[in-house]
Amino acid sequence: MKKATYLFLFFLITSNVIFSQSIDDSFSQKKMIKDLKIFKNIRLKANSGLYKYRTEKEIDSIYNWAKEEIKKSSTYREFYNIICQLTDFEGSLHNETYLPENMSESLKNEKEGYFPLPIKWINRKWIINYSKGAIPLGAEIISINNDKIDSIILNLYKYYTTDGVNTTGKRIGLEVYFSKYYRLNFGKINQFIVEYKTRNSDETKKIILNSIANKEYYKNVRNRYSKPFDEVNYTDWQENEIYNYKHIDKETGVLTLNSFSMGNEKDPMHLKYVSFLDSIFISIKERNIKNLIVDVRYNGGGDDPNDIVTYSYLTNRNFSENKKAWISYYKIPYLKYIDTKVPSILRPFGVGKYNRLFQKVFPKEENGRFYQNSKSSDHKVRTPNKNTFNGNIYLLISPGVASAGSLFAAMVAGNKNTIVIGEETMGGYYGHNGHRGLDYILPKSKFGISFSVVNLEQDVPKKANQIYNRGIIPDYNVIQNFDDYLNQKDTQMNFTIDLIKKNMMK
Repeated sequence: MKKATYLFLFFLITSNVIFSQSIDDSFSQKKMIKDLKIFKNIRLKANSGLYKYRTEKEIDSIYNWAKEEIKKSSTYREFYNIICQLTDFEGSLHNETYLPENMSESLKNEKEGYFPLPIKWINRKWIINYSKGAIPLGAEIISINNDKIDSIILNLYKYYTTDGVNTTGKRIGLEVYFSKYYRLNFGKINQFIVEYKTRNSDETKKIILNSIANKEYYKNVRNRYSKPFDEVNYTDWQENEIYNYKHIDKETGVLTLNSFSMGNEKDPMHLKYVSFLDSIFISIKERNIKNLIVDVRYNGGGDDPNDIVTYSYLTNRNFSENKKAWISYYKIPYLKYIDTKVPSILRPFGVGKYNRLFQKVFPKEENGRFYQNSKSSDHKVRTPNKNTFNGNIYLLISPGVASAGSLFAAMVAGNKNTIVIGEETMGGYYGHNGHRGLDYILPKSKFGISFSVVNLEQDVPKKANQIYNRGIIPDYNVIQNFDDYLNQKDTQMNFTIDLIKKNMMK
């Protein structure tokens, strides 16, 4: 009886050791080097976006940096930071590096080590976004533990990927995950010396904050001051919230598109959406609406062809979804590292249908790249809808616009009758890597990596103010000011309505 009890206790203890692993545990440099080599080989073979924004010389240089960093590293956390830096450097918002479940759960259950207060980017400053803490709401952060806040933010950008060298989109991640990112980058810290300034004061104050538990930090995030206004950046939209239309006055309407996640051509949600578009654009034409505000600020993407169908109501040109689309392999490489529950020995037998699908969609080979051909639906030439809008379009964008959302926004931004208002999107204007993704597990660290494999060149015109390795640049850069932050007001919408009134008076 005692023997059984001891065996049970031994199993319980060893199970906790096995299944509850800290990211701060030691990890040998030999294993890091092996995982780094596999990581690089996977990117070279499978990731068509590896050289989208970076030259071969730049990619070689950062891998040389990674090898040198490994020589100074000894933990999973340090190696994770190296892989995150490599992942972010490529410049694709669909890139991701994720921890194994046991490490992720261990982080969630940590009782200390987390910065206690949510922060927010307002008036080009990082401020305290919490009204019940030891630092006043809206106070500007100068430094934490003697590191300038700008330097800290630069170190944390690697955890939230965006297209090209865009940084506005990274702020969305930092405003919720700042404390987690700080812990990942700097380790578990028990106290934080914070320098700050209160509003309308040049006096720098200093305070020591004790760290809190992971779960306590996210409780504070859920109670952040700006939540009623900015929760839309993190919402899983319900079907009745995805889109709507309303008239502001007899000459102006607002079409809000929060997502394109409505299924494909046969999905009932898609068919319902198409019916909605038909009805509202007929109404717009009948009412002789002259100004249409198209609000996509919280649209993180979704399904084809919802973005393209919508654009057909907002253009007078023939268009296609993409000018070019290609992948970098004929057969899915490195099957033994694919993230799947299928045993390695059986994977070659089950991957055939996926390879045939890729080969059918990307049949044309040129210089080691596999392109879609003219028969692809992505290259189908589409025509404007008969009820297309011919008036003035005011496109509202934000750092939250990504993937299919940014593809749509880029096409609308390319129209001659469009004025773009808001902040630079995290999704690119000229293209992105999207559509289909691959997930791998690095064998030694068990870190997960994922990326989209289709390199897309979007069907948009060249514009002087649009930069190749950036998001969509607005014609009017409008950010929420401090007073509107305090009063939960929509600076961008109010600016747009005022601009329409001014333009109508000309």
